[in-house]
Amino acid sequence: MRPLRGGGEGLEVRLLAAKTLQAIFENQLTLEDALDREPAVAKLEPRDRAFLATLLLTTFRHLGEIRKVVDMHLAKPLPRKAGPANVILWLGAAQLLFLGTPPHAAIDLAVQCARMNTSATHFSGLINAVLRKVSASGTDVLQPLDAPRLNTPDWLWKRWRQGYGEDLARLIAAAHGSEPALDVAVKRDPGEWAGKLGGMPLPGGHVRLAPGHGAISGLPGFAEGAWWVQDAAAGMPVLLFGDLAGKTALDLCAAPGGKTLQMAAAGAEVTAVDISVSRLERLHHNIARTGLAAEVIEGDVLDLGMTQCFDAVLLDAPCSATGTIRRHPELPYLKSDLHLGELVARQRAMLVAASERVIPGGMLVYATCSLEPEEGEEQIGWFLSRHADFELAIPPSTVPPQFVAPEGWLRILPHMAIGDAVGLDGFFAAGMRRRG
Repeated sequence: MRPLRGGGEGLEVRLLAAKTLQAIFENQLTLEDALDREPAVAKLEPRDRAFLATLLLTTFRHLGEIRKVVDMHLAKPLPRKAGPANVILWLGAAQLLFLGTPPHAAIDLAVQCARMNTSATHFSGLINAVLRKVSASGTDVLQPLDAPRLNTPDWLWKRWRQGYGEDLARLIAAAHGSEPALDVAVKRDPGEWAGKLGGMPLPGGHVRLAPGHGAISGLPGFAEGAWWVQDAAAGMPVLLFGDLAGKTALDLCAAPGGKTLQMAAAGAEVTAVDISVSRLERLHHNIARTGLAAEVIEGDVLDLGMTQCFDAVLLDAPCSATGTIRRHPELPYLKSDLHLGELVARQRAMLVAASERVIPGGMLVYATCSLEPEEGEEQIGWFLSRHADFELAIPPSTVPPQFVAPEGWLRILPHMAIGDAVGLDGFFAAGMRRRG
């Protein structure tokens, strides 16, 4: 692995990493939100900003292993008054164990971070000693560790073991330890764009880019709007509609707009709705860049204020997002079982509201980027038991069969493959046709 920068000029980045990591835990922020709230991040050079993101993502992705190795060299856990000393230790260990940072740089900068923080300065000697031991033990110390189990918080591990069994739970957790590839959805001819982008064409109109593809905005086709970033799994729910050419479509919870663009590119007349003004700005930008057409409405799914019904209605409902842990490895440390009840209740209300906007003979697709059955399979069972005018529709042949469950809905797990590409966001989706 190529060593990452570690010179004296990197101290600012390490200080920002420690501050951000501590803010995430203390304030239950996502990584994106924590970085957005820190003004100093925007002032960093692109290279430093990229390193900051890599350092934080790597730390979260391997946090269980990192904690275990650090604890091996601590006589007892650090007291609460240690403040950010723990996060400084974790970040230093992440650099030594997973990022190939030269030991002198990782250790010296960690010690400097501690000395510059009044809450951690008394622990600078301990940080120095522990990280030197971590460095001396090398990466061999990771070999006997049960990485999938250690890197999965107890509440999720218990759920996945119960829901999927031990073997599948391990495959899911192991997939979260890998950095995700970048997939893009193209308006037309995936094979041609795979060649132009140096990637691999995937079923469903996507292309998976090779590692080291560089800045997204500098890639061929970005400026002219030939494609947009979208994980291949996220593109599967729209395929459940079948042919959309000439049909009216309603995309609920639409921003940032990947599925809106898919439906528009397929020839649908799309109305996109989202409650978030900031996310709608991204949707407007994506529509303008790609040259596709959609009516965009700021609104609440539970209070749409419209009477129009549509041939195709898509509800990509707010959820626990446990299917996106590969991209957002901090999520398991911010959530718990306690969050699910409120989400499930809101999803049910949204699903009922969405169903009222489907014409007889039209299609309703419900989707979540969650691995939890309460947000997927159980929601559809609940809905169909109370709405006899809807029935599960057979997925069209364009949907890869490995994703189709015996019941007829889609269940995509992070370790699965599409074509020759391994690794996807976790997704659930079900297509339901309104009788009549």
